[in-house]
Amino acid sequence: MKRFTTLFVSLVVVTLLTGCSITSNPTKNVNLTQTNVVLQKDNYEIVKTVTAEVSQTYVFGIGGMSRQALRDNAIAELTEKANLKGSQALINVTVKSDVQFAFIWAKRTFRAYGTVIEFD
Repeated sequence: MKRFTTLFVSLVVVTLLTGCSITSNPTKNVNLTQTNVVLQKDNYEIVKTVTAEVSQTYVFGIGGMSRQALRDNAIAELTEKANLKGSQALINVTVKSDVQFAFIWAKRTFRAYGTVIEFD
């Protein structure tokens, strides 16, 4: 019986200390800023790629911002990091979601990626 109790307690401790993670790549691309440009000629140059990350921690599911607010903040930070000037535009904006959790604690992270182009 003592051996069974030790094994059971060990399994419970290992289960509580184990964390999990979920990653999501949305299939839709609905952005806050949308620009429609018809590229009939090679009249642009790729300047750089930009990445932004926003995270929020939750305890017992309480605290922080909603998923939509975190996503919007990631895109806003991406736009700020792009530091657009003149005839530059931010294209191919993609947002990736990641959730890590361990029993009572969770951390949600949104990463936004984009490409800055400049027109001639």
